Amino acid sequence: MDRTHRRNVRAAAMALSLFASAFAQSTVTKPGQPSKTNAPLGQFEIVGDSIVSAQQLFLGTLDKVYIVDKTEGNPTKINGHPAWAAEYSLSKNGGRPMDIVTNSFCAGGTVLGNGTWLNVGGNQAVKVGGVQADSQNGGGDYDDPDGGNSYVQRLTTSALINPCDDESCEWVITTPMTTRRWYPTLETLEDGSAIILGGCDWGGYVNSADQDNPTWEIFPPTDGDVVKSDILSSTLPVNLYPLTWMLPSGKIFLQSNWKTALLDYKTKKETALDDMIDAVRVYPASGGSTMLPLTPDNNYTATLLFCGGSNLQSDQWKTNWDIAAYNASDSCVRITPDESSSYVEDDPLPEGRSMGNLILLPNGKILMLNGAQTGTAGYGTEDWTLNESYADNPILMPIIYDPSAEKGKRWSRDGLSPSTVPRMYHSGATLLPDGSVFVSGSNPHADYAVKNVKFPTEYRVEHFYPSYFNERRPEPVGILSTLSYGGDYFNVTLTKDDLFGDVNNVKNTKVVVIRTGFSTHTMNMGQRMLELQMSYTGNTDGSATLHVNQMPPNPSTFQPGPALVFVVVNGVPSMGVQVMIGSGKIEAQPTAKLATLPSSQVAAASSGNSTSGDNSSAQGSNDSKNSAAAGLFGSIPSLLVAGLLSLSLLSSLL
Repeated sequence: MDRTHRRNVRAAAMALSLFASAFAQSTVTKPGQPSKTNAPLGQFEIVGDSIVSAQQLFLGTLDKVYIVDKTEGNPTKINGHPAWAAEYSLSKNGGRPMDIVTNSFCAGGTVLGNGTWLNVGGNQAVKVGGVQADSQNGGGDYDDPDGGNSYVQRLTTSALINPCDDESCEWVITTPMTTRRWYPTLETLEDGSAIILGGCDWGGYVNSADQDNPTWEIFPPTDGDVVKSDILSSTLPVNLYPLTWMLPSGKIFLQSNWKTALLDYKTKKETALDDMIDAVRVYPASGGSTMLPLTPDNNYTATLLFCGGSNLQSDQWKTNWDIAAYNASDSCVRITPDESSSYVEDDPLPEGRSMGNLILLPNGKILMLNGAQTGTAGYGTEDWTLNESYADNPILMPIIYDPSAEKGKRWSRDGLSPSTVPRMYHSGATLLPDGSVFVSGSNPHADYAVKNVKFPTEYRVEHFYPSYFNERRPEPVGILSTLSYGGDYFNVTLTKDDLFGDVNNVKNTKVVVIRTGFSTHTMNMGQRMLELQMSYTGNTDGSATLHVNQMPPNPSTFQPGPALVFVVVNGVPSMGVQVMIGSGKIEAQPTAKLATLPSSQVAAASSGNSTSGDNSSAQGSNDSKNSAAAGLFGSIPSLLVAGLLSLSLLSSLL
């Protein structure tokens, strides 16, 4: 065999090997139905006890929510001292205390590209009443070493996709930071590392020049640099927990006090954008904020939404007046920072709200809940406070925002009912795999307080049930356990029952990826939702196959790490399944070109002819070629066997 022929054979063998490996990827177990039946739709239900008050919380596995509090006198004990962390089982509506070691008061958090969750920074060691402890190295009533003293805390897991369901994981102390950070923000970067931004040394209602830390750094550390930020340096006293998102452009959006900037963290340069309008959104004004869903229709362009907060000016953040009686803002604004430097007005809230969470739902809508109509985040001992609380008039009624609705009709309370539990300062919420929303926390006090106070330390866990909850859920088969950035598409099958008895419902089907984020102080750090490109083939028996593309080949659009995937039919989501986005490592993520999808079509049951679907034009491919591709990928097992046999034959020729 001559050299050219041998090269051609090797190339063919490699192509067949890649083809076979693409279809040897593992898939997740078919999701079933929620364990909860006949849920009270549009309502809250108290389901359990959080063990510690939920100042911070995140969904770690399909069954576990991790809860982190500040050091305080929670009744539950661990290792001889009060617990201030817990693991909560959704299936049992209960859990176990955890020892998070240092004082995690007002820490930040995110998940890395390898599936490890971080809890970063915090406060000095304290004793009863939240005052400084006699020792910063542990001991005393609370035995809490200094949490702001340059420690990063890490939740270790034994697996990336399904960590800690056997209760084996624990919090451990790892690499120290180089500076103190109380109230820092974290955002995962496109390689799966994290940027840590801002904070202060010792805390307080707002920041001050003598303790400010207007810098950022990367974890895991690379060059060890701590970089000064222009926007954080110029936005005192309201520059704690800056609002931060990685944008598809690779830039990082920063919003602090009234100012806005784009950070290029690779060149360490910032570009100023227009000032925020109407209200301050960052802590302690604490407006709700989120990135709107990234979709093929909006070309995966990021638009950010901010709602509520307070219109106080920089010289008004003082505690010598009745802040708790001051009306929160009802303003909502949007910005699309990769396209425009300016904010635009959006539909206002029906009432002002501070400390309201915005939670992305798998049907593309956004739930707002928690918070207060007057005042801000924070607590103190001034005589005008509500037993320490800097806010009053809790808003118990949720509201839902529809980003696809026309302006003037985006907010709705149709079918919704109020909670019975005020969720004030230090409360949080997160989406769950069954599509309900986990709500817990509230503690506007320096320590545990349940007697003779208007807003006690809260341990009650609620679930909120969106309107779709009681519907029969789709049970898709074929969702990959790992999604790459570009590459071959994969097929997901739906039965006639999944399509509610009408194959044409496949035309109103979506596959969405959601990272639920790290919830604290009205933020869900890292929360993001992306709709995957797809086409479909509807079959004469009423079933259908979705041809689903991998993630866009730009890791900045949706950073690597664990996430939930939902298949949504007519606005009804399947149970979410947990997958890994990217390589599962902290590294430059491999990318590839997205596949060309088959044209969408639905076969007519009576004649076997086909009618074109309504999203085929987005795929830009000719019908004959794509119809052949659809048939080709319908016989994957046979192709895989044939490919491997051919590969074996070709290899023997070498």
